Formats: sequence, C-alpha cells, structure tokens
Amino acid sequence: MIAPASPQAAASGEPPHGPRARMRKILLDAAQRLMAQGITPSVAELAEHAQVSRATAYRYFPSQSALIAAVVDESLGPILAWNSTAADAAERVDELLRFAYPRLAAHEAPLRAAIMVSLQQHAEASAGRAATEPRLVRGHRVDILRRAIAPLAPELTPAQLDRVAQALSLVYGTEVFLVLKDIWKLELPELTDVARWTAQAIIAQARAEARSEKKQPGKRVRE
Repeated sequence: MIAPASPQAAASGEPPHGPRARMRKILLDAAQRLMAQGITPSVAELAEHAQVSRATAYRYFPSQSALIAAVVDESLGPILAWNSTAADAAERVDELLRFAYPRLAAHEAPLRAAIMVSLQQHAEASAGRAATEPRLVRGHRVDILRRAIAPLAPELTPAQLDRVAQALSLVYGTEVFLVLKDIWKLELPELTDVARWTAQAIIAQARAEARSEKKQPGKRVRE
C-alpha cells in the first residue's frame, strides 16, 4: 500500500517529490536514525544532526511534538492506509494484526519515543507545570480499529461496538511490546500470536453477549 502524501506537501500544492518533500524526507530520515540510537531529538538537535539550519528544521517541524508525530506518521504510513475487503470482522482484525505488527516492530524506536514524550508531557501537566510546546496527540488506532470491526455493526449495538474497539486497542499498538516483549521476552511471531488470540477472544465474547441479550431482551450491556 502507498502512504498518503504529507499534509505539508498537500497544503502547499507541491508534488510529493518536490524540493520541500525531499528536505522533509531528509529530516525525517535523520530523526529516525537518532531514535534508532535511543535519542529522542529536539528540533534543534535534529537540525544539527541533519546539517541544516535551525530555521530550516523549524519550518518543517515547529516543535518536538510535531516532529515526533511526523516520524510516527511516516513510520505507520502503510498501516494508516490499511483497509480490508473481508466480510467478517474477526478475519479483518486478524488480517490487520498480521499486517501491522511487523511494521510496528520495524519502527519500534520512534513509536517508543512517542510513548515516552507523551508520558513526559502527561507527567508535567499532572504536576501543574506549564507546557512548553503542544501536546503530542496519539490516536490513529481508533479509526483503524473501527474500520476493522465495521462488519460487526449489524450484530452489536453502538455501545457494544465501542467496547470491542476499546478492548482491541489494548492488544493493538506499541504498548503491547512493553508487556509481551519487555516483560515476557517474546519474539515478534509469539507476540503476534498472543495478540491475535486475544483479539479473537474479544470478538467471540462480544458476539456471545449480543446473542445472549437478544434471547433476554431485558438484559442491557453496561454503558
């Protein structure tokens, strides 16, 4: 699948391979190399590493949050564009996990960096410290998971669909690496198998509850 053109290129009307797109790619590649070394760069540090002026780097990424978000979008491009023609939700979700997890593993460093920055910003906000830059917003999985489970709509209520998407968000994403890889020491194939098994269990449970409620009309799912 082809990743969508960058918002910056689209907004400027510039071809995706024009000078601005090339400079943006140079900066993103440099950021990814730093993150692969365990460094989450500021925009100034990125400029130094990429051997461009700070003014140039800040034109593309006005804050560290904007930089991290752009690196994540670049890393996840094919996943963000993912779609499935499968008619069954369980099959779609399994297809998504098998497609996404190798990509997540290949770009684990910037994805972990995004988690770290997000946690740091949350800690600062909880401590009442004024934010020095915009918050890093993470939430691509919401739309992706809603697309994956769309075939369940005739079987489940909107509240039940929300619950399935929320439950699946616990087994889809980089955070799963923190548990299954860091704590349980699983390799990618084993990690993916656990995520796939859990996802199928979630969908099966939702369907079982929906069938039970249809047999007992007075029973309601907890909101």
